This record gives sequence, structure tokens and C-alpha cells, in this order.
Amino acid sequence: MTSSGQLAPSGMPSNGPLPKSALDADAVRTAYQRWAGVYDAVFGGVSAFGRKRAVAAVNRLPGTAVLEVGVGTGLALPHYNGDKRITGIDLSRAMLDRARQRVQRNAMPHVADLLEMDAEETSFADDSFDIAVAMFVASVVPNPRRLLAELKRVVRPGGSILFVNHFLATGGIRLAVERGMARASHSLGWHPDFAIESLLPEVDLRRAVIESVPPFGLFTLVTLTNDGP
Repeated sequence: MTSSGQLAPSGMPSNGPLPKSALDADAVRTAYQRWAGVYDAVFGGVSAFGRKRAVAAVNRLPGTAVLEVGVGTGLALPHYNGDKRITGIDLSRAMLDRARQRVQRNAMPHVADLLEMDAEETSFADDSFDIAVAMFVASVVPNPRRLLAELKRVVRPGGSILFVNHFLATGGIRLAVERGMARASHSLGWHPDFAIESLLPEVDLRRAVIESVPPFGLFTLVTLTNDGP
């Protein structure tokens, strides 16, 4: 799609205003293989507010079948209500191994499955979930609009799609810093210069509930009712 929500000539959604340095799946796998051992210590605290805010939102929503995209080392898994049934997917086998260890250590019967899978092209049937939540994933995947389209496919009509992510600042010092950091995208495994328009076409931007997450508003929670493609 273009920023106006139209389909690209291929029939697949395009990405709107893309970050300057593109990532592919191999770059993401390599980066997170490197980060897996230290992810909780390095990123766990920084991302805690956004992660807990997203899970709290999921817990308030109707429906039990939940897809967590980019489950990583499983930091969010203990925080879901027991009546939710969580299926987690991630592209990184190393991160999933740590998530499985976390589930075994903490006895989480609400976790249904943890699967190695590409979020842009899953093997789930249409309308498989009531809710999908993607935490810190939109700025990692090669094609954010394709991710959005896939989540719309696997979430039932009327279900909910949530993103919590860092989005590019609109001005000031933070914008300059994020633009400068963009050159390190491949090493970081994510895009510091990721604009929300790269994920959401204008029609979805207008109807989404968008909340800044404290502290400092570094992360944003986006909630979208699934009205289909």
C-alpha cells in the first residue's frame, strides 16, 4: 500500500515511508542471535513499561486466543491473565529457546505454544486469534505493511491488533539522534528511524487508538480493531 492505503502493483502491501537502511530476515536473525544472551539485561528494563502496558491492554480485551508476535525471550509471558491462551512466535531460535526455558521454570499453563515463524508469512489459518500483539517488532521486520496485513488475516473480524514500538520523533534533538543511529540498524537489529506511517496507512492511522507510554514517551501503544484488509 501507499500512504493513502492503495495496493502496490504486485498486489502486496508496500511499506509507505521506509527507513533509510532496510533489514532482511537474515540480518534480524543474526542480530538477535547476538543479543539473545544479554537481551533481558540490556533491553528488559528499557522496554518494561511498554511491554506491561501492552499486556495490560490485552488482558482487558474480550477473547482468549492471543498471538504474541516477537515473543523473544518471553519477558511478557508471566503477565498475561490465566484465562488467555498465548501462542508466541519469533524468528530467532536462540530467543525462543530462552522463552521455553522461562515457561518451564515458571509453570505457565496459559502458554499454548512457542513457534519459530516469520511474522510476515505465518502458517496460521485465517481468523485463528481474537487478539494479536506485536511488541517491538514493527521496526524489525523487513516489510511492516506486510506484517500488518498478515495480522489482519489471522485475527478474526472485530478482534484487536496491538503494537507497542518506538516510532521516529517528529522533531527536536531526538529526531537528529535517531536519524544518526539509523546507520547502525543492521547491528542493532531494529530501525531507530522508523516512522509510524511505515506501519499504518492513513485509514488505519485515523481509526487507531494511539497512546504514549511513559516514561519519556519513547514507546507508543497502538490499538486497532480488525476491520479486515
